[in-house]
Amino acid sequence: MTANVTEKASSTELISKHKEYIWPCAATYYEHPIALDRGEGMHVWDSEGNRYLDCFGGVLTTSIGHARPEVVKAVSEQIGRIAHTSTLYINEPQADLAEKVAGITPGRLKKSFFTNSGTEADETAMVLSRIYTGRTEIIALRHAYHGRSVTNMTASGHAPWKHGPSAPGIVHAHAPYCYRCPFNLKPESCALECARDVEELIQTSTTGQIAAFIAEPIMGVGGFITPPKDYFKVVTDIVRRYGGIFICDEVQTGWGRTGDHWCGIEHWDVQPEMMTFAKGMANGAPIGCTTAIPEVADKYPGLTFSTFGGNPVTCAAALATIRVIEENDLPRNARVVGDYLRSKLDELKDRYSVIGDVRGMGLMQAIECVKDRTTKEPDAQSVLRVFEETRRRGVLIGKGGLYGNVIRLGPPLVASKSDIDALITALDAAFASL
Repeated sequence: MTANVTEKASSTELISKHKEYIWPCAATYYEHPIALDRGEGMHVWDSEGNRYLDCFGGVLTTSIGHARPEVVKAVSEQIGRIAHTSTLYINEPQADLAEKVAGITPGRLKKSFFTNSGTEADETAMVLSRIYTGRTEIIALRHAYHGRSVTNMTASGHAPWKHGPSAPGIVHAHAPYCYRCPFNLKPESCALECARDVEELIQTSTTGQIAAFIAEPIMGVGGFITPPKDYFKVVTDIVRRYGGIFICDEVQTGWGRTGDHWCGIEHWDVQPEMMTFAKGMANGAPIGCTTAIPEVADKYPGLTFSTFGGNPVTCAAALATIRVIEENDLPRNARVVGDYLRSKLDELKDRYSVIGDVRGMGLMQAIECVKDRTTKEPDAQSVLRVFEETRRRGVLIGKGGLYGNVIRLGPPLVASKSDIDALITALDAAFASL
């Protein structure tokens, strides 16, 4: 008796089905989209069997590599016990994860609420900031990205990511975008005008009674915009003087991504009242986390829940992911390998005039492409061409920035220097082909 074997669909069939049944707004990378079939470690394979070095990690989400055995084991064992409870019941992985988050995060952050995504984590934080302060107005940053709900789209500082009517009560401050300084100043002489301008923003564009300031330590979708050293100290001092609290969006920067520290904000020695996580927290399992200092967390009314929040399977995945990061000292690896990556990117910048800026921290590095280094006119077409060429050479990268002219690199935290060499070889060839 012959067993029935289901043949896998070809890439062409999958792409055709995607176009027919998936909303067209769910955009895909590359002129001819890639249908991914499996992954292992630093690599993924498409449905045709082609192998790629993954240097974007599903948007900085596959933090410890694809199909990591410890995570696979934790998920398999948990799903065999109980796969769902909702927040109306207590489960051990959720309690253990909340305890772990409290131990890892900086300052007095202690109590967590789990959801499904970064969008929900940020929305939860903004709701709680308004409840805690009794105020409604929130300051966000231009070039920021916080998710796809109405409130989060409003808080995001990118017109292409905003759809439909905006939510009230959000104003946008200048981003600490040193390469494109909004005050036309140089980093060495700017006196942090972008930070100090927040006070005038509060005085002129709000009632003067603010609930919160929400910001990413390094702006992800914005193109890995990295602020100067004392930016967050100046801004949070202003915000707190006007009665607001600081919500730190660590959805992309968290879990060792920026090197040496668990959280990106630790590089700036600032302690938030709330912090949000998602993406790399569970190595690809859908999870969101909003953690807060006790007096803030305790202000949320007693009646709320999340159907899939604190899911025991995703919490087990997160715990296993964190253990791997701890046991292998991956924040340090992110710094060491990230420094190596940065040095190689700086060398590319010296060789190719189309590279206007290189920036980032740890394994979160970006290349901003311009048509002219003097005018800094964005060059999105070169990014698209580099994308196609690196794909042809078996390497996957990311992109972003308001103008679509930033290449984003976010390899898993397990990346080695040899992986970086392969990435740089592909990038070098791609830029040489322009």
